Amino acid sequence: MKMLFVLVMVFSFITSFLLANSLELGSPIPQLKVLTDEGITLDLGEALSAGTTLVFFYPKAMTPGCVKQACSLRDGWDELQSRDLRIFGVSSDTVITQAQFRDKYTLPFTLLADTDGKIADAFSKSRWSRQAYLFIDGILVWRDLMAATSKQATDILAALDELEPNLEDSIFIKENNVLKSQQILVNVPLSELRSCGSKMIKWEFYKSL
Repeated sequence: MKMLFVLVMVFSFITSFLLANSLELGSPIPQLKVLTDEGITLDLGEALSAGTTLVFFYPKAMTPGCVKQACSLRDGWDELQSRDLRIFGVSSDTVITQAQFRDKYTLPFTLLADTDGKIADAFSKSRWSRQAYLFIDGILVWRDLMAATSKQATDILAALDELEPNLEDSIFIKENNVLKSQQILVNVPLSELRSCGSKMIKWEFYKSL
């Protein structure tokens, strides 16, 4: 029982740390020049300035969990594309390794080589954590700080389902709770900005900039 309590406390501390230090909801996309898996320099701010874009982070190319995460998005590609979603995957791997990863698993989206950790730093995250972020017109509207592997596409589609019907009047923010046993959806008019929290659930409301 004591060990379980300690584990819960450690898990809660780690989750609180992630929430406290990650890129804030409502933030603009970081303005960075980054390298793609083709060795091309990409202006991230410009690339994400319009439309809906997913940026997902994975710890290490070719490893089992990261393969599942990337292939989940690959397998859901047709449906994700029907939502006009752009996708960028990020890890600290080199351009060559990212290219090999993309080719080996026939990934239909661009991978970014964050070898110097500047993308991870801009998102205020560890380069080894698995996370996912949705941007609309360059603004962060949804994030998952403990992103899934094989269910990554399912989670993104669920988020898009909740975002799309109400974009004209409201922005929806969904945050996983500490235990990841459920997800909380909040609907707030763009004219309002509030935040509240409880012992197990963190809610954040987005205000249009």
